[in-house]
Amino acid sequence: MTDPNRKMILATFIHNSGAHPGGWRYPGAEAVDQHDFQHYAHIAQTAERGKMHCYFSGDSVGFPQISGKDAFAATDYAGKLEPTTLLAALAVVTKHIGLIATASTTYNDPYSIARRFASIDHISKGRGGWNVVTSAGDNEARNFGRDANMDHDDRYARAEEFVDVVKNLWDSWEDGAILRDRAAGRYFDTDRVHQLDHVGKFFKVAGPLNVNRPPQGHPIIVQAGGSGVGRALAARTADLIFTAQSTLEGAKTFYDDMKQRAVGFGRNPDHLLVIPSVQLMVRSTEREAKLAEAELLDLIPDALALRTLQLQLGVDLSGYAPDAMLPDLPLTNGGQWVQQQIVKMARDESLTIAQLARRVVVSRASFSLSGTPEQIADMCERWFREGGADGFSLSPNYLPGGLDDFVDQVIPILQKRGLFRTEYEGATLRENLGLPRPENAFVANPALGCEPTMWN
Repeated sequence: MTDPNRKMILATFIHNSGAHPGGWRYPGAEAVDQHDFQHYAHIAQTAERGKMHCYFSGDSVGFPQISGKDAFAATDYAGKLEPTTLLAALAVVTKHIGLIATASTTYNDPYSIARRFASIDHISKGRGGWNVVTSAGDNEARNFGRDANMDHDDRYARAEEFVDVVKNLWDSWEDGAILRDRAAGRYFDTDRVHQLDHVGKFFKVAGPLNVNRPPQGHPIIVQAGGSGVGRALAARTADLIFTAQSTLEGAKTFYDDMKQRAVGFGRNPDHLLVIPSVQLMVRSTEREAKLAEAELLDLIPDALALRTLQLQLGVDLSGYAPDAMLPDLPLTNGGQWVQQQIVKMARDESLTIAQLARRVVVSRASFSLSGTPEQIADMCERWFREGGADGFSLSPNYLPGGLDDFVDQVIPILQKRGLFRTEYEGATLRENLGLPRPENAFVANPALGCEPTMWN
C-alpha cells in the first residue's frame, strides 16, 4: 500500500446500452444496436486508447424477469451478443486490452469452459479472462430443465470444484508439449500431456483438454461473490475481484478482508486485485454533472425502479406504500451480498422504498458520483491510496459518451498524478496486471495425473 510507484487497475464493465437504465434514452447517447459488432469494437478500442486493463462483458443465460409489461418495456434487455463469441471477434480488432467474459458454473460444464477460454487466450495472444459466476436467478434455471436455481451454498460448492477442474484442464498440456518435429514425425510430446481422470461430487472429467496450454498458463480468473462462500472462492481461486461498494469505509473493510483471506490460503495478497464498480458522470462543472445525473434519472419510470428493487431483493414489495420504510426481509436464494448491501443502504440512509428503488435501479450497491474530471480523479485517488481499491471497474452510464468522457478527461489527470500508466507494460493481461504466470500443476505435482489411455 505504501509503494509510491504503485499504479491503479482500470477496467470497463459494459452493460447493454449503458449501466444506467435511462442510458439508452439519454439524448447524449447513440442509438445502439446491441447486435452490431462495430458498437463493441468502438468501445473496446476506446478503452484501449485510454490504456485501460480490461474490457469486461457481463452476461446471464436467461431473460431478466422484471414483472409488469410496461416496466419491462422500458429496459434495454432485448438481447445482446454471447460474450465469449464477442471476445473472440474483439481480439482481432484490439492489440493490448484484456478481454473478460462471464460464464456460469451452474449452467455450463468444466470441459467446455476450459476449451472456450483457452481458445480465447490463444486467439488474443494472452489477453483472455473468465468471470466466474454461479447464477442467481430462477429465470436461468428454467432454461436448463430446472424449476428453480440450486441452493446458494451448493452453487458455490459446485463452483469450487468447477474452477479446480478447469485449471487442471488448462494444465493438461505442459508448456513445450507441441514439437512439430517433422524429421522425427512427432507433432507433440506424449510425455507432456496428462489425463486428469477427475471424479468429484459434481463432475467426472477424463481430459486432457484438446487445446494446448493457454499463453497465460491460466486466463485471468475474475470473481464477484460477496457472501462468505463467495469470498472464500475468490480468495482461493481468483486473480481479480469485482465488488459493489457504496462507501469508502465499506470498500476498505472488504479490501482488508479479501487480502487476509488470500493470505489464509497461502497466497500473496498482492496477487489478488480488488476493483470496486463505479458509475461516474463527468462534466466540466459540478452543476452540469448534477443536472445530467437528474436528467438521466428522470428517464426511468417509477414502475421500473420498483420492479428492479424487487428483483434485486427477491421479494414482492407491492403490499407496501412507496413512502414506507423497507420492512425486515429474509435473505433469498439469489445474490445474497447485493441483497445485504441494499438493505444496509436503506437502513443507514433512512430511505423509503421509493427512494431506495431510485437508488438501486441506477447502481445497485455500487458507488456513483457526478462531478468534474478533477473531482472524479480525487475520488479515485482517495479510494486507491487509503486502501479501498487496487483500481476500479467503470460502468458507463450511457454509451459511448460515458466511456469517452472518462478516457479523455479523467485518465489524463490520473496519469499526470502518477496513478495510472501511460503505456501497456506487457504483452499479456497477466503481465499488465503485474501477476505471475501460474506453474503447471502436473509439473509441480507429478502424482496429480496419469498417462492418457488413448496411447497406452
